[in-house]
Amino acid sequence: MGIEEKLPSGILLTTVEQIAGLVRKSSMWPATFGLACCAIEMMSAGGPHYDIARYGMEKFGATPRQADLMIVAGRVSQKMAPVLRQIYDQMPEPKWVIAMGVCASSGGMFNNYAIVQGVDHIVPVDMYLPGCPPRPEMLFDAVLKLHDKVQNTKLGAHRRREIEEEEERKLRRQLPYPVFAATEHSEGVG
Repeated sequence: MGIEEKLPSGILLTTVEQIAGLVRKSSMWPATFGLACCAIEMMSAGGPHYDIARYGMEKFGATPRQADLMIVAGRVSQKMAPVLRQIYDQMPEPKWVIAMGVCASSGGMFNNYAIVQGVDHIVPVDMYLPGCPPRPEMLFDAVLKLHDKVQNTKLGAHRRREIEEEEERKLRRQLPYPVFAATEHSEGVG
């Protein structure tokens, strides 16, 4: 009944957003930000035994201007926080962040003044990867889940509307209770 029946076989119907999502998820270039023991597991994921290249991530680079994924692996000190933010700001849009390990996700066992208690205080995190340190298989699982998110990312005006809605949700979550106007006097109970 639809247009699919009238088209010859071999014709594929899709949208530009779906094609762009497929291309983006198939060729992610991560900017590594390895700071501690999680970085060793991240490096082993790029080795021949695990081969992260099969997910389109052949090029682990240190240059943020050519990266669209930042993998923060390990604890972030207060002195490294501005550097992390600067590298994130240098990455072109669209960009994604994976917090690899419990230290990057929440500060881990280092609950003191010198360690940032979660990378999400500095940059927006798309995927949290637990573990101390997480195995390369867990990194692959996080990458595949991020691929699903990238595949469904909107473009243009649709993306801007999605970002505005997300910011509005964040503002609503920050207020723990409704705000009421103060009155000059209140009526007593009982």
